[in-house]
Amino acid sequence: MYKKKSNGWAKHVDFLALDLACLHFSFILSYIIRHGFVNPYGTQLYRGMAIFVTIADLVGMFLLGTLNGVVRRSNYKEFAETFKQTLAVFFLAVLYLFSIQESYEYSRVTLFLMSVIYLITSYLVRIWRKYAIVHNHSSKHRRSMLAVTTSDLARDVVAGLLQNNYDAVSLTGIAIADRDMTGSVIEGVPVVAGADNVIEYVCHEWVDEVFTAFTNPAPYQDLIDRFALMGVTVHERLNVDADRLGRKQLVEKVNGYTVLTTSINYANTLQSFIKRAGDILGGALGCVMTGIIFIFLAPVIYFSSPGPIFFSQERVGKNGKRFKMYKFRTMVMGADGLKKELMEQNRVKDDRMFKMEFDPRIIGNKILPDGRKKKGVGQFIRDLSLDEFPQFFNVLKGDMSLVGTRPPTVDEWEKYELHHRARLAIKPGITGMWQVNGRSNITDFEEVVRLDTQYICEWNLWLDLKILFKTVAVVFKKEGSM
Repeated sequence: MYKKKSNGWAKHVDFLALDLACLHFSFILSYIIRHGFVNPYGTQLYRGMAIFVTIADLVGMFLLGTLNGVVRRSNYKEFAETFKQTLAVFFLAVLYLFSIQESYEYSRVTLFLMSVIYLITSYLVRIWRKYAIVHNHSSKHRRSMLAVTTSDLARDVVAGLLQNNYDAVSLTGIAIADRDMTGSVIEGVPVVAGADNVIEYVCHEWVDEVFTAFTNPAPYQDLIDRFALMGVTVHERLNVDADRLGRKQLVEKVNGYTVLTTSINYANTLQSFIKRAGDILGGALGCVMTGIIFIFLAPVIYFSSPGPIFFSQERVGKNGKRFKMYKFRTMVMGADGLKKELMEQNRVKDDRMFKMEFDPRIIGNKILPDGRKKKGVGQFIRDLSLDEFPQFFNVLKGDMSLVGTRPPTVDEWEKYELHHRARLAIKPGITGMWQVNGRSNITDFEEVVRLDTQYICEWNLWLDLKILFKTVAVVFKKEGSM
């Protein structure tokens, strides 16, 4: 699922918050320099000024547009805009003092010092923030983009994407659609696929977004539609029909290009902020609960099956990004090696997930001589979903969300067909749509995909809340394991 860019002031909320912080830092520091270590908010005159300059700063930003194009402009232009903003705050502050007829009681030195300090700190903080946005190359914080174009446009398209990269995007590869150039390098970016294998590449590699640029897109329309079928966000350079596949579409700027963006769904800045804030809050609370549960489960697990208390496994997350998922260990040591021997008993068709009616690998599970099945402590932990609690650490890290789709193992993911990849279009979750609509009782993988795709297409914050409440009810009823 795509995070829609904010319009208007919301897309610069970070600069706005930092600017206000610089203003109040300047206000406090100037007061301390002039009057000593005394609380400037303690007197009515200075407290009133603090409130007014806050309002004046916001008014100046909106009326003068001093944050318009803030990421793209040069350092010289930035200083000019910051100076204009500072003058606006200064003159409005002077006007305020005259209007309340108490200018003689307010220190002129403090006002001038505040303006100078504000100019310097605000300018430096803006430069730092822009540098952090443009030059943050950590793969954890950047989206992976694949450029799909033709050989005649490739060099210009790649150069444009790299030169105008303001959106935390990492151009990880190029696919040339009209000829085989796999293995070559264009502007420092490798050519990783051609028209015949780009679908396979996107299906089994970490690709958050695809950028397409064609002089004539008609011959490649089927290719673009197949990307959308996989749930991949597609940015098309704007010369295409804007109504296909019934997907969410919007026109926006991507690295300097005007594009038509197609995605299975998208979230605006406020929705993304609330979802992530909820994940952080829930993840922190869940980690505390995990610590408490650990005290009781650790000795039980260790004495029942000596070995590590926690179990980690590589899983495939949003858009193919791999991560380590954590659980309390409920299986005997070496359980993964026994999986192949048990595949014939897999209840899920096509082996794209693995579920057994009674898994002998689980700690304490035994099949008695008379054929009866005895459940062990590991099964008890699973029935109560206690083994899932360490995943709150994954939520806190940002690898997972409280609500999403269950992340597949690498071997399951390698068997995916195109439409199966759509369930990776959103961050994986501890719980989700199919877990609260049958959980392990669902044995048809296509039904899992349908429910997960339905969740992504219909996603909203209220739906997440309903799934969370329903999850609690499902766990207490012990309707299968998560």
